[in-house]
Amino acid sequence: MTANSSSPDSLQAVLGPNGGRKKRLWWVIAAVIAAVGLMLWQPWSGSAAAKVSYDTEPVTRGDLTVTVSATGNLQPINQVDVGSEMSGTVDNVLVDDNARIRKGQVLATLDTAKLRDQITRSRAALASAEARVLQAEATQTEARANLARLQEVSRLSGGKVPAKAELAAADAAAKRADADLASARASVTEAKAQVSSDETNLGKATIRSPIDGVVLARKIEPGQTVAASLQAPVLFSLAEDLAQMELQVDVDEADIGQVREGQHARFTVDAWANRQFPAQIVRVGLGSQTKDGVVSYKTILHVTNDDLSLRPGMTATAEIITNERKGVLLIPNAALRFTPDFRAQKEASASLVSRLMPKPPSTGGRKPRTPGKNGIPKVWVLGADGKPSAVEVKTGATNGQLTEITGGELKEGMTVIVDSVSAKQ
Repeated sequence: MTANSSSPDSLQAVLGPNGGRKKRLWWVIAAVIAAVGLMLWQPWSGSAAAKVSYDTEPVTRGDLTVTVSATGNLQPINQVDVGSEMSGTVDNVLVDDNARIRKGQVLATLDTAKLRDQITRSRAALASAEARVLQAEATQTEARANLARLQEVSRLSGGKVPAKAELAAADAAAKRADADLASARASVTEAKAQVSSDETNLGKATIRSPIDGVVLARKIEPGQTVAASLQAPVLFSLAEDLAQMELQVDVDEADIGQVREGQHARFTVDAWANRQFPAQIVRVGLGSQTKDGVVSYKTILHVTNDDLSLRPGMTATAEIITNERKGVLLIPNAALRFTPDFRAQKEASASLVSRLMPKPPSTGGRKPRTPGKNGIPKVWVLGADGKPSAVEVKTGATNGQLTEITGGELKEGMTVIVDSVSAKQ
């Protein structure tokens, strides 16, 4: 009869006398392996429990204003530098800085002694020229009478007397008398012009205002010598009307394509830091200018300054309104830049075995955002399962912080993801 191999005697025979001891050793080894596995699993389980949370912003409806920034200086619409064509000593100055003036008002006078002497000489030269005219007229009368007498004698004598040479000499004398008279009369005209010029110079010794306005700067003092040579010296700077001014700003070449005549703007000055002044573009320069390697275009804005709080030369920072959208759907620009890092989430939820497996080297960093189909941008919203879901949108104007949504499935009140934060549980 064959013995049963599963009987205690049979097991004892297989294990031998030391079989129980070996069995206990295997149980100890299994317990140690389990303890080490538990120690290794705890930190990995902490990482696996890492959860990604998302920062969201609501989709709103409102107004969007797009602006272009530019800096410049305030200037009068019409500024005139008044100088002197005449040289001389300043005799009197009748106005000072900030004085209100009228057109034709006397601002200053020069010493006119030399100019008056010049007028006296010119008038004497005119009188001399007029006397020469009288003398030439007398000579002409005498020459013509002599020529007429000789012509009558020749007629009565039948051409026998006087001699032809004598008759020709008389005719030439009469013509010379006519020429002398014409020259004398021309000298009179020239002398009159000189008198008029000297009288004009005398008038220019009195400096008058060419406009109604205000004196911005007075640059002369009584007793000062004015030397007018190739360039007239500036004596006064006048502004026509400070109630209407212009703001000259330099618009960067990157923004000039958005700027047009008729656009509105607002600007600030350091003197009135909490006040914004309105303005309107009246001219956009076609010619460029380069300062410190930066290309810009001069743009002129009209400014109303009824309270005279603005002054010429003030530095202003203008915000030119290039686009205004009313009641449009708006999202933060950060939503268009955001893309979930799905790789990190997959790694966070991977099992211990997969974590211990060899992995390819990581490229690091967040994957770049890719647009939707056909290059259409997309944003991400949280689905019902709490995971990000892409939504394609059509964008419009932007001011750098908010972007207009012109098409897509986004609705007012929805939330879009703008950032993600990893947190351990």
